Amino acid sequence: METKNSPTCRNSTIAGLLFFIAGTVILMGIITAEIFYPPGYSTSNSEISDLGATRPPDNLIYQPSASIFNGTMISGGLLVLAASAFLFRDLKRRIILFPALLGAGILGVGLFPGNNAFFHPLFALVAFIAGGLSALVSSAITSTPFRYVLAFLGLVTLVFLFFSSLFIPFLGDGGTERFVAYPVVIWAIGFGGYLIGKGNENLGDPVR
Repeated sequence: METKNSPTCRNSTIAGLLFFIAGTVILMGIITAEIFYPPGYSTSNSEISDLGATRPPDNLIYQPSASIFNGTMISGGLLVLAASAFLFRDLKRRIILFPALLGAGILGVGLFPGNNAFFHPLFALVAFIAGGLSALVSSAITSTPFRYVLAFLGLVTLVFLFFSSLFIPFLGDGGTERFVAYPVVIWAIGFGGYLIGKGNENLGDPVR
């Protein structure tokens, strides 16, 4: 028997598919942009957003990496926003606010590359915080033991974000940022797969 918070098979499956595609697109887009970036780019010392444009005063933009990265963020952000909308149609819970903010943050990162000193850091921060919180709150509507995996991914993102100064000496700026960003990407892929698999079940029921 379905409750008012139980997603239908169609909506949850679509939401899951969109989350899964978004995570995959973002991951492969970043990898592809790194491939075409000029020599000298380092996953330890270079920030992910350098692929779109470096921060002032350098403002370095290398093609085709910039177009690949920015296009990836724009499409990924739109996919996450769409996924959040489909999920909200059934759950009607405020926790969907966090994935929606994540989508808006990713979209803003693509629309305002790293050479935009005001908007880019703002949208990146929104994406990171909302991404970590999305992973945490999504554990409330998933079953054991997967709920603990999602919660762990969210904690990793938030810990590396708010205590980045502790990790930068060992991992570098780029390495630390990747421990903030990649758990969110993994969450999108994993949570998307979960939603697809649970599309015909009562996702809103209490977790056992």
